Amino acid sequence: NLVSTLSGDNYLLEKAYPDWIGESNVEATTADGTVWVGYQQWMNGDDAMEAGYDGGHYMPIKWTNGEPEILPLPEKNYRNEPWPYGRSVMARGVSYDGSVIYGSAWDNTNQGMVYWKDGEVMNWWSELMPVQGKPSFDDKILGREKPLVENGPDPEKDDKVILVRDRVSRIYYNKHFFDYPVTMSAATIKNMGFLTTMKAGFSYLKSVMFKKPEDSLENFYINRFGKVLYSMFFEGYTEKLWGRHPSEISADWGSQRVKGLSIRAVLKDMFSKAFGGKKSSKEVETSLIEQFWYPKYGPGQLWEIATDRAIERGAKLLKNHSVKNIVCKDGKITAVVCNTPEGEKTIEGDIFVSSMPVKDLVAGMTGDEPSKEIKYIAENLPYRDFVTVGLLVNKLNLKNETKMKTLNNIVPDCWIYVQETSVKLGRIQIFNNWSPYMVEDPENTVWIGLEYFCAEGDDFWNLSDEECIKLATKELESMGVISSSEVLDSHREKIKKAYPAYFDTYAQMDELIKYLDTYTNLYCVGRNGQHRYNNMDHSMLTAIRAAEAIKAGNTDKHNIWNVNTEKEYHETK
Repeated sequence: NLVSTLSGDNYLLEKAYPDWIGESNVEATTADGTVWVGYQQWMNGDDAMEAGYDGGHYMPIKWTNGEPEILPLPEKNYRNEPWPYGRSVMARGVSYDGSVIYGSAWDNTNQGMVYWKDGEVMNWWSELMPVQGKPSFDDKILGREKPLVENGPDPEKDDKVILVRDRVSRIYYNKHFFDYPVTMSAATIKNMGFLTTMKAGFSYLKSVMFKKPEDSLENFYINRFGKVLYSMFFEGYTEKLWGRHPSEISADWGSQRVKGLSIRAVLKDMFSKAFGGKKSSKEVETSLIEQFWYPKYGPGQLWEIATDRAIERGAKLLKNHSVKNIVCKDGKITAVVCNTPEGEKTIEGDIFVSSMPVKDLVAGMTGDEPSKEIKYIAENLPYRDFVTVGLLVNKLNLKNETKMKTLNNIVPDCWIYVQETSVKLGRIQIFNNWSPYMVEDPENTVWIGLEYFCAEGDDFWNLSDEECIKLATKELESMGVISSSEVLDSHREKIKKAYPAYFDTYAQMDELIKYLDTYTNLYCVGRNGQHRYNNMDHSMLTAIRAAEAIKAGNTDKHNIWNVNTEKEYHETK
């Protein structure tokens, strides 16, 4: 079934679809050869015209391990213009890892260029937990419409269900609320004041004309928003989050999490909504997404279901096993030594997948120990630790001045970013708006999460539960968010190494990656496993790429480390 004839740069195969008139042509493959892309003629041009297909007669095809599938026909080209070629497009190229496929019309014109991006993570989610087919509790009461999946589960009856939620987040600054990301709306201008708005506008124009070298996160933000907006909406919060001024942080953080977001993107999105209708999620910058998927009982529910699925298929899960040492010999990991409730145990293996912090991984290596230089880089990789305080309250003192309907008319935000430097609080999470099923009485009470960024062992980290909850409540009162008399219940959680940071020895991370890759049976995945501030989807994708490599017997880790490193990638759901 492989190559039978070589014609130019195109490889002719046996027909992927025998009933179509043309041969199958492969134009490109991924680096490992498991994915091919190309096309096949399904109808001649004249017949296609007679059938009303506007000259369409080529179909884009993707082969995965030899199995063909037809790629969806585009509605728009890469410039967001209507696709002018009817039912005809050829897949022409593919990225090394198969995540992005490039296509064009038969004449390869600029107008006829299109891209496909892989939705495998979302597909995996929906396989484990189907997307809702009926309205959720709050949507039903409020009459809010959501895109529902035909024959999908009813969240009022089924627990194993993903909800479609509205993403609303705002910034709290100078006792006012601003859209997040910042929009140039009438409310923004009113809250900023005319003079500040003019200063921000001229500051942005200056940033467009005089670009700064992007050698720090500060310059990354200024190039996209101007100095005034950067100072108002990014500088203080970023310093809270990382414990460092943005001028000391690598621009890589912005490349990972902010991507193409800028004032230009915000204005484009705003005018598109005003004059061009809604865009699909694939056309929206990461931080402009307006809806998202969320498990009924939160992200932990997804991993509980994934765990059950793995155990059903024969996996053995060892809980309360803390890795103490990683035994290395002759370029391989041979075992891990764990502290367990039954004492110290050594567990041998053929393949090791690590999601533990790189700092701890290298520190625990014994046998063939790393060099002093490698140990130094790993030991000095920076992290930010995380404390969250949960408060159950009767009500919030914030008024819902938006047009969005909510239960008990609470503010519609998922997150509120606190830019005020007078409080340590970084972000407020309103769990009612993530899922009403995570609150026992969502019509009469509100669960909020208060997020603090700190360093393990510092004064804030060492506060008792009572002291921390008291401080958090006092800060919320000072901001006018709640009254302490309305607090019904509280809880605190501490998470070590929640955020891998982009300063100190992070600049030498490539040397560390090169060293870790010398262990042929070690695969590093996830946020901490790669010391990369990825979101959950990208962290999952590193694990998927590792599983693919292991299954194929591939010891090249390039595809795994390079998830979410391409600048043009956008988070879409």
